[in-house]
Amino acid sequence: MRNKEQIIRAYFKSWIKQDISVIKNNFAENIIYSECYGPIYRNKSEVLKWFKDCNQNGKVLLWNIKQIILAQSKAVVEWHFKCNDQSKINEFDVVSLITFNKQNQIIEVKEFKSDSKHYFPYS
Repeated sequence: MRNKEQIIRAYFKSWIKQDISVIKNNFAENIIYSECYGPIYRNKSEVLKWFKDCNQNGKVLLWNIKQIILAQSKAVVEWHFKCNDQSKINEFDVVSLITFNKQNQIIEVKEFKSDSKHYFPYS
């Protein structure tokens, strides 16, 4: 069985590789996935449909993990993301709060976004 960090890293890579098996093998049936810009997927079948739709209409170009903090059944992951969505490039920084069940399956993901183009107003 993979540990939590391995599962998280495999999940992020699955979007670049367009490998749906990582979701099938590591997400619980009752997963609740809340994206940083509003959509919420309420079970594994919805997450799988989202994965297929996104990979049909676009491509994840970059998904770099900056840090992972693990605490019991929770993980906090800071990451940078870039994708081509229907010929439009989107890029942002995100923190995800990920919850695992006792079988080490992901049961909840909550994403919180920040624009990746930061500036220093007092410089």
